[in-house]
Parts: sequence; C-alpha cells; structure tokens
Amino acid sequence: MTQPAPARAGRREWTALAVLMLPLLLVSMDVSVLYFALPAISADLEPSGTQVLWIFDIYGFVLAGLLMTMGSLGDRIGRRRLLLAGAAAFGLASLVAAYADGAATLIAARAMLGVGGATLMPSTMAMIRTIFTDPGQRAKAIAVWSGVMTAGVALGSVLSGVLVEFFWWGSVFLVNLPAMALLLVLGPILLPESRSPDPGRFDWPGVPLSMAAVLPAVYGLKEIPSEGWNVRYVVSITVGLLFAALFVHRQRTASAPMIPPALFRGRGFAPAVGLNLLAAFGMMGSVFFTTQYLQSVLGKSALEAALWALLPSVPIGFAAPLATWLVRSGVPRVHVVTAGFVIAASGYGMLALIDRDALWLLLAGCGVLASGIVMVMSQIMDLALGAAPVERAGAASSLMETGTEFGGALGMAVLGSIGTAVYRHEMPASAPAPARETLGGALAVADRFPGLAPVAREAFTDGMRAAALAGAVVLAAAGALAAATLRRAQTREHTKTPDEQCSPSGV
Repeated sequence: MTQPAPARAGRREWTALAVLMLPLLLVSMDVSVLYFALPAISADLEPSGTQVLWIFDIYGFVLAGLLMTMGSLGDRIGRRRLLLAGAAAFGLASLVAAYADGAATLIAARAMLGVGGATLMPSTMAMIRTIFTDPGQRAKAIAVWSGVMTAGVALGSVLSGVLVEFFWWGSVFLVNLPAMALLLVLGPILLPESRSPDPGRFDWPGVPLSMAAVLPAVYGLKEIPSEGWNVRYVVSITVGLLFAALFVHRQRTASAPMIPPALFRGRGFAPAVGLNLLAAFGMMGSVFFTTQYLQSVLGKSALEAALWALLPSVPIGFAAPLATWLVRSGVPRVHVVTAGFVIAASGYGMLALIDRDALWLLLAGCGVLASGIVMVMSQIMDLALGAAPVERAGAASSLMETGTEFGGALGMAVLGSIGTAVYRHEMPASAPAPARETLGGALAVADRFPGLAPVAREAFTDGMRAAALAGAVVLAAAGALAAATLRRAQTREHTKTPDEQCSPSGV
C-alpha cells in the first residue's frame, strides 16, 4: 500500500529551527568561554588551584553525566517542556555565575549550567526529528545543527576574549540571558510538544549508574593528556567501565530502560554510534596540540591564537551542506561518510608535516580535518535519528552526544599521551624537571637556561607530528570501518517515490 509522503516543513518550522539553534550555540560556547576569563576570575575571586580546575571542568563533567538521563526524561515528560525548563535553569545559572562573589558560588553555578546544558542539547536534536519529517529537510536541519555546534566551541573562546577586554568577566555569562529569554518567549509559540505515547516508568536506578559510568571515565581521560598515566586516572577509567557494564546490564533487563536496546536494532543505528565516537576522537584529538602550538611555539597571545583559530571554521560552514547535497543528489551515504573520514585523515596528514614555523599549514590542516569530521557527523547524526523511532528521539540523541563526549576525551587522552611521550623522550636529560614534563614548564624556566626554549619547541613539534600521524591512521581505519558497516546498513538515500521517502529508518 502506498503511504503518503511526509509533510514538508514550511517557514514556521525553519523559524523554529533558528530558535532551537540559540540554546545549542550557547551550550557549545560555554565549553570554551572561560579560556580568557579565568585570569580575571582568579584575580577577583582568588580561588585555589583546585577550585580553578573545578570552575573550568565541572560544566563539561555534569553535562556529560546527565545527557542520557535528560534525553530519556524528555521522551517521557515532553521535549519542549524539558527544553524550556532547561533554558530557564541555564539563564538563572548564568545570572548567578555572572555575579558570583566567591569561587564556591561560581563552581555551583557552573554545575547548574551543566544541568541546563544537558537538558538543552538532546532536546534540540530530538525536536529536529519531530519537526522535520521529510528525510531531505531533516538532513539539511541536522547539517545546520552540526555546523552551529562546531562553530560554538570556536566562537566561545574569542567571545570571552573580546568581552573580558572591554567589560568584566561576568559578561561572558550575561550574554546567555537574551537568547534564553527569547527561547522562553518564542518556544511555546513555534515549537511543538512531543513525547513518547507509552514511555513506561522512569528508570531511576539507571540515573546513578549512567553518571557513575560516564563521570569517572571522562574525568580520567581528560586528565591523562596533561598529567600522564597516573594510577589515579587509570583507576578512575576502570571504575567508569565497570559501572558502564552494570548500566548496560540494567538497560537489557529493565522493563522500561533509559536507553532501550531495541534502538540498536534500527537499521544503521549501532554503526552510527561507533562512527560518531571515532569522529569525535579525531575532532578533539587535535585540540590539545594546536592551541599550544599557536601560543607556545609560534608565540601568539591568547586572543591572537583564538582569532587565528577561527579561520579553520570557515570551511566548516560549507562541509555539512555539501555532504547533505551529495546524499540528496544520489551519492550513497556510505561513500560520503567514508570520504569525510579520508578528508579528515588528510588533515591530520598535513599536520604531520608541520615544522616550528608553519602557521598556514597548521590552519589549512585544521580546516581540512574539521571539514571532513563535520561531513561525517552530519550524516551520522541524520542516520541515527532516522533509524530511531520518533518516540525515542531524545534517548537516541543523548546517546549520540554522550558518545561525542567520550570520543573527544578519548582522542585527547590517546593522542595527547603520544605527543607527550615523544616530547619527554626528546628532551635532554640535562634539562630541568619541569622542562622535561611539558612545553609550558620549559618556557616557564627558559630565561634561566639559555637554549632551552628552542629545544623544547622542537620536541613539542615532533610530538605533535607523531600524534597527528596516529590520528591519520585512526581516521583512515574509521573510513574503512564506515565503508564496511554502512554498506551493510544500506544507507543510500532514496528520493524518487513516496514509498521510498517513508522508509522507517529515513535512509
């Protein structure tokens, strides 16, 4: 029996997408918005070294730990309701953070921002699945989502630098308020409510299990690049993996699980989860080196480095739409995703060729890398949401975004460890202990040891090249994996008939 074609979105739906991009942009910006504000915060609030770390890191930890919980909750109580509640919480926490009179208050406010962010990210993606029922339009909307999320991370550091330059550090939080207010006003008008018609009881035991799985693992992975393979971090990762096994067991046996195992039976969903993690590995694995290279090797100021780092974001704006156009033009999605991984691997290959004075090669390599990754992520997200039932869009979105957090932390840990190991191996034994640990330590004492800075910069560059080579190998292998798994998932888009457009998986 021929089914009717999906309703196509009109001006109202595309306006709703623009509204949804507001919280997404701010949540992604808050990952990096403290880069230039921390010195001013430290001077004003005088936090301890441990408090400084928590001010910076607690947002990402809480966000990662609650994504799956909030995605499942949105499926049950309504995604618009959760989105608006999260926007209100995010705005209130931003106000508290802006006027915090002590480090403890700012840490608490940053934690609340993480809670709000965890409600906003899966809700925005899940609502795209609800609003855009036509596969082609949904693919375009997800391309926009991918570009905005990636651009937000780059814009956050620059915005913080500009605001701190002309205002006080609290302004980096106050910029959230107008956008959240606009969302609270327009959201009830433009955004449809959607929820699972039969959600079952909420999986309360799954909440602490998911957090116990995510938080220790992400913490250990994020600390390893700078601190090394300390026993404490290895134990933290091991504990997270043990709780992850318990969480998986709980989801397989619970009557109403937080992440239904049936999701993985959707055509292409399981490969999408794995490939998304590998793409995040590639994207974040380069960040550990490129920011240090710009500042510590090339000698750029923090704001100069952030402004230069914006240039690789320019081609990102074309990458996701290009991937979507190729798929809608009849190119099999497996070919587009595989090509994206190959392009990203080529970007790492360019980074593997840099020397101590290669600004433009660095920027070009980062641009190629990021463009390839965004091509992959936009298509993988579309595949995952198309494979997931509408009533489980929140759970599917949160699982993909949790995988992004894991992949990014894993990329920084693995590639950061490779680069650090090469750096330490190449530093002479006669160098002072801080210089043998990190490039920052070497530059801190370089005025007392003539000739130390050039040696340290060369060692760091060698480590960066080794890590880039490893990243190229990983992404090339990911391309081969995509070619094998997505071909089996039959990912070619069909656009000729209504029957084909109404494919249950959207592919």
